[in-house]
Amino acid sequence: MESPMAKDSTTVVQAQMLIRRPVSEVFQAFVDPNITTKFWFTKSSGPLELGKKVRVDWEMFGVGDTLTVMELVENQRILVAWDGDKTTVEWLFEPRGDNSTLVKIANWGFQGSGSEILAQAVDSKGGYTMVLAGLKAWLELGIELNLVRDQFPDGCPQ
Repeated sequence: MESPMAKDSTTVVQAQMLIRRPVSEVFQAFVDPNITTKFWFTKSSGPLELGKKVRVDWEMFGVGDTLTVMELVENQRILVAWDGDKTTVEWLFEPRGDNSTLVKIANWGFQGSGSEILAQAVDSKGGYTMVLAGLKAWLELGIELNLVRDQFPDGCPQ
């Protein structure tokens, strides 16, 4: 599955963050649910593996989804397709000379009317930015910020 970066007709949401940790450690944080649960979802059916379907849950909200790992290039790229909203997400991991990693996330494939696509895109941008901020705090400082959990302390809005 090709990245849509050059396609004008596709709404692509992008988020990125410099993480001051080696690329192998940052990549592993998204593959290994024992780490990912420190900054994103609360439960997973297992690690990300090429071709595998993985269930992830946000137990505090009573919601979850299944994703399919379409591509997994160690320390370089992860490409998944979400079952629920039928979108695709790409993570790119760019090593930096100072033992840091630039993580770039792109999300596309939003469905619906123009206003529905806009709402999904805004939600995606905020969500993936929050995930990257939580990742940064966890890997750089060992602090679990609970950003996703605390965004909606009274439950996920409908």
